Formats: sequence, C-alpha cells, structure tokens
Amino acid sequence: MSNQWKAICRIEDIPVLGARRVARPTGLEVAVFRNSQDQVFALLDRCPHKGGPLSQGIVYGDSVACPLHNWNIDLDSGCAHAPDHGCAQRVAVRVDAGTVYLKIDDGVSRVSAFQPAEQAIEQAAARD
Repeated sequence: MSNQWKAICRIEDIPVLGARRVARPTGLEVAVFRNSQDQVFALLDRCPHKGGPLSQGIVYGDSVACPLHNWNIDLDSGCAHAPDHGCAQRVAVRVDAGTVYLKIDDGVSRVSAFQPAEQAIEQAAARD
C-alpha cells in the first residue's frame, strides 16, 4: 500500500465555509471542505441518503447540509446527524504549510476543475 500524498490545492483555494471538488479515476469525486477555523475535511461527494453533491451544501461548524434533502453530515466522521443515519466515505486529507494533500491510496490521481460552493453560501445568507 502506498503511503504517498498528492498536493491538490492551497488552503486559500477553498473558501471559508465552502468546498471544492477533486476528480478520481473511479468517477466518484471527492469534496474537500474548509470550516471557519481553517480545518480541512474530505468526503466522497455523495450524500449517504440519495447521493446528493455534498460539495454544493452549506458548511456550518464541523458539518455540511446536503443540498437535496438537508441531511446534516459530520465532516470529520462523514456520518449523518440523528435521526438520519448512514455515512459518506471519508478520504484522508492533511494540510502542510498551507498546501492541502489527499492520500493517493484513496484513489486521487488528478484535480478536476474546482466547483465552488459560494453560490449556495450566498443563497443561505440571503435567507437569514
């Protein structure tokens, strides 16, 4: 098993309370999230409920709300908050000197065009 990491972006490339998507050879994309404390998390970009794109959800605290049915997913564990159940697959991620790395063992081989979540954040702010 490889123990290598692949640099995918700088932390500032991920908006605070936002996400970016990274392509994988399998076709399933990884959502890389950044919270307000500059912590970075990575999950398969697929809600455990109906497969909604988590990268397009609203990030708050250490969670993301799926844009399809508002399931709340813990960014650290990938698990849905009760009463919902199920987990999105976690992907190993780390930040070193401002560079975000994903573990190659998790199937990451190339970076896709980043897809921002700013539009979803703006919509949520307009509702408040």
